Amino acid sequence: MNKLFCFGYGYTCDYLWHYLEKIGGWQIAGTTRDPAKKAEMRSHGVSGFLFDYSSPLSDPLFILKDVTHLLISTPPLDEGDPSFLIHAEDIIRIPSIKWVGYLSTTGVYGDRNGEWVDENAELKPSNRRGTKRVIAENQWISLLNTYNLPLHIFRLSGIYGPGRSALDSVRAGIARRIEKPGHAFSRIHVDDIVQVLLASMLNPNPGSVYNVADDLPAPSHEVIAYACQLLDIPCPPLIPFEEAELAPITKSFYSDNKRIYNNKIKNELGVQLKHPDYKSGLRNCMNAEKHAIERLKPEA
Repeated sequence: MNKLFCFGYGYTCDYLWHYLEKIGGWQIAGTTRDPAKKAEMRSHGVSGFLFDYSSPLSDPLFILKDVTHLLISTPPLDEGDPSFLIHAEDIIRIPSIKWVGYLSTTGVYGDRNGEWVDENAELKPSNRRGTKRVIAENQWISLLNTYNLPLHIFRLSGIYGPGRSALDSVRAGIARRIEKPGHAFSRIHVDDIVQVLLASMLNPNPGSVYNVADDLPAPSHEVIAYACQLLDIPCPPLIPFEEAELAPITKSFYSDNKRIYNNKIKNELGVQLKHPDYKSGLRNCMNAEKHAIERLKPEA
């Protein structure tokens, strides 16, 4: 029996749980800051524990006992990753640990003026979010170097999937088509993140870093246009970036322009992307949502 523990049990961890449940042979536990989410997790068979930046696990040696796989997706603080800051000493004392994954971001590469970036590129973040991720990566790497923690780093592009895609922003009437010539975002469907994580868990290679992105970086206005086409909704007009009144956090996403190489997940892990571009991914989101609605309909 393998035992997975997730620090920061969110959207990606929930999808991973669904896959592991189908495979069988796994126990799963994780942390949340929300008592209601903890109750929801437990109703699904996932052991939930409260944890946040100021509240450590109540009994870490008991809670982490027999953990074989550890996934960290807690958002970092200015000082680094809270899971590391609070529980690094407990984690290095887990004798059963086989694999550790840290979910980072391609934001650690900063702005590359639209150039392609692989895992060997220098880390030079251009904003505070990316800087915090670099600090967190280095903290976990210190445990790899000092204690042989079986660490793997996954630098994720923009995550989307059912319930969290351009389809949802279009339906909500908040989608805007911002045009910044030459600018592109890399993305990754949650199904393919899970594929990568599972492949790594089955074939650990401590010290490895993986870019997790699809094959087609694209400007956001193209993605919004395709979502409108799928939903048969009129497409919002293009707004030049210079004229768009954007919130600071949104504006910061447009300050980084790079395209992410994903060859390593294919060559080393043997991953074949289920959704190699945003069109395939959005069609999947739409189909998944239709199936969910069908399941909720009362029987005749």
